[in-house]
Amino acid sequence: MTESRPSSPGERAALARSLADLLHTGEAALAGALADLLDRTDAMLALKDAHTGRYVRVSPRLAALFGRSADAMVGLADADLVDPAQLGPLRAAEQAAMAQGACVVSEHRLDLKGTRREFNVVRLAITGDGAARHLMAVWVDHTAAREREAQFQLALAQLEQQQVAAEAQRREAHDQALRDTATGLYQGAHFEDQLRREVDLSSREHREFALVSIALDPLSEPARTVEGRTRVLEALGRLLRSNTRAMDASCRLADDRFAVLLSGVGLATAHSRMEGLRRQCATQIVVLDGRNLGFTVSMGVASFPHTAHTQDDLMAASEKALAEARSRGGNHVTLASIRFEI
Repeated sequence: MTESRPSSPGERAALARSLADLLHTGEAALAGALADLLDRTDAMLALKDAHTGRYVRVSPRLAALFGRSADAMVGLADADLVDPAQLGPLRAAEQAAMAQGACVVSEHRLDLKGTRREFNVVRLAITGDGAARHLMAVWVDHTAAREREAQFQLALAQLEQQQVAAEAQRREAHDQALRDTATGLYQGAHFEDQLRREVDLSSREHREFALVSIALDPLSEPARTVEGRTRVLEALGRLLRSNTRAMDASCRLADDRFAVLLSGVGLATAHSRMEGLRRQCATQIVVLDGRNLGFTVSMGVASFPHTAHTQDDLMAASEKALAEARSRGGNHVTLASIRFEI
């Protein structure tokens, strides 16, 4: 990146004369004092012959960067000091300074002694008899500052990652606290919150959702043991979770009672999905001691607002449909009646 900062030669000469008059010294002495000041700061001075591009004066600190003494740098050119691939940006910046007759600021990255270093360089053509005779450059090494900035940004990124991870762990812990340990499904308190939310959302946005009441049908004798029942509950929990979306909610309400909220789903779609789930449960292989325990479920499906207009009525409608499914011998999905109003 190259940036020019205009200042006419006449203005610079006038400033030099005014400073010399103010300090009661000559311009040559003033130039020497300024060079000494630069040598004692982070800025490093270099002066080149404008025609040959060779150094005529270099501050000791700048010479040391190139592995030379200040005297040894005199008479050398950039081609003697840096890799040829790095010469292009240096020459382009020098040519811009020579052409514009103003301060040109540029950034350079150089590989010196196997180390990548970054510099800001201010260049100015020094004229005499109407032509550029010398090119002055002030180098400022920003390597350490850039490294500190990079380390700071890395620390910020790591801190942000830690915060994100901590928040994810907090949410996961909170989510796990809401879940039933046997099935991995949400517990009843979360179900009630989700049901209220769905009723409110559907009422405001005139959308529908489905509520499914589910009951485990009577288990076989091997499945009624503690370990057998645990295996069945684990299998049912996996099936319920895999058959619901992120916006849905699968919950365990009691020992053998479950509920599913299907957000934005109508009665027909809910029936189709739950019929698929019923078949998966009926064909699910649950093995204990080499025996397939097997299990089936009964389901009652109701929808808001087609089968009920309030939360209590919706619960009652799904429970009534579930009771009908169980009365048919279980392993059945029953739809709640649709209310017709005049």
